[in-house]
Amino acid sequence: MDSDFRCDQRECILYKSGRSLLANVLRNSSVLLQWQPSAPYLADLKGFLINCSWNGTFTRFQCDSVQLGVNCRDYLLTNVHDNVRYRICLQTLFSNRTSMEECVDFSVEPLGMQDIVIAMTAVGGSICVMLVIICLLVAYITENLMHPAFMHPSTKRGP
Repeated sequence: MDSDFRCDQRECILYKSGRSLLANVLRNSSVLLQWQPSAPYLADLKGFLINCSWNGTFTRFQCDSVQLGVNCRDYLLTNVHDNVRYRICLQTLFSNRTSMEECVDFSVEPLGMQDIVIAMTAVGGSICVMLVIICLLVAYITENLMHPAFMHPSTKRGP
């Protein structure tokens, strides 16, 4: 890689394509893509093409069919969504031969604070449900114990 960037385990998660494409998933909801083309074919190199998809559906967002120059070796993808499976494909374009494509799959994990908010929302929702049940129970008890059903006066039969 030409870039000096190295993925620190505390600040990012590294995903590899198997060849040269790396996806450095950063904690700030962005992804730094890095790659190194094969050395024997550098003379025929025409550029690169990046395509993105998520959950298997082709989408239109900032890295949809982005063409990059011959000297480009990294690309920053910002504003990625949490808990979504992304697939980024880098196509190396050559002038005298067929292009090569490699892909990397990854997902962005939610930040720690988001986990806390989700947990607090779930607890808050549970408390609300419990309060509704308690209110219904109190209303039922109050209605049936405080105001018993209309009772007919007993009629005494005399001798």
